[in-house]
Amino acid sequence: MKSQGFTLVETLVVVVILTVIATLAFPLTNRMLVQARIAESSNNLRNLVIANQGYEVDHGFYCPADNQGNTLRWHGKRSTTGARFDAAEGLLAPYLGKSRRVGICPLFRAMVDDERSFEAGTGGYGYNAAYIGGKPGNHWDRTTKLRSSERASNVWDPARTVMFTTTAYATASGLQEYPYCEPPFWDYGSGPSGQRSSPSVHFRANGKALVAWCDGRVTAETNNRDSAHGDNPHGGESKSHPLGWFGSEDLNGAWNPRRP
Repeated sequence: MKSQGFTLVETLVVVVILTVIATLAFPLTNRMLVQARIAESSNNLRNLVIANQGYEVDHGFYCPADNQGNTLRWHGKRSTTGARFDAAEGLLAPYLGKSRRVGICPLFRAMVDDERSFEAGTGGYGYNAAYIGGKPGNHWDRTTKLRSSERASNVWDPARTVMFTTTAYATASGLQEYPYCEPPFWDYGSGPSGQRSSPSVHFRANGKALVAWCDGRVTAETNNRDSAHGDNPHGGESKSHPLGWFGSEDLNGAWNPRRP
């Protein structure tokens, strides 16, 4: 007996069922994808802490954020201040494995065009240059011309002191990479000044920022949305992007390793 094919009604029923299944499955798949990206980004941050701890063991102080000529930074090196960074020649490069490069945050990859970014090579992460990769007052080593950075022994509470975070910077043309996670207030050497910095901590992990602490932990922190934003000299509107700060801001909060 010759088998009959599906009727039009039966075909439509199958299509509807498959559509419903796909509709229900998509949010779950999307959540799983985001969680996987958050896990990968957290691992990148953890590797940065390990690299910086290795640098500190070898040199007696954490990796300097940059040099006085602004041609060498923790994440890359460039020939002049207007050139692009070589991401395999940064100060942390020897501690980042065979690639010598910072791992790229998968949450950030689709947000920024490296050809337009003046800070390409950071991977979407920023260093606590104000207090770990440097010291308030901008001190420089006379011989190496590198920024004088902090010693691990002076970080009173590593579990509550920021080393790296997810970062970005708002310009008139959109978000770009940014190498530093700026504290809530500029510190010129005599304590937080009360003058706001332009926020660079980026809350892109389900509305939270990924934070790598000096003890190696990585956590997700919530934005202080009521915080005022500082001036932006590049025409960016920080409030229109998920940028800000987290935690207490007293004495620059978790950025300052010597706070009481």
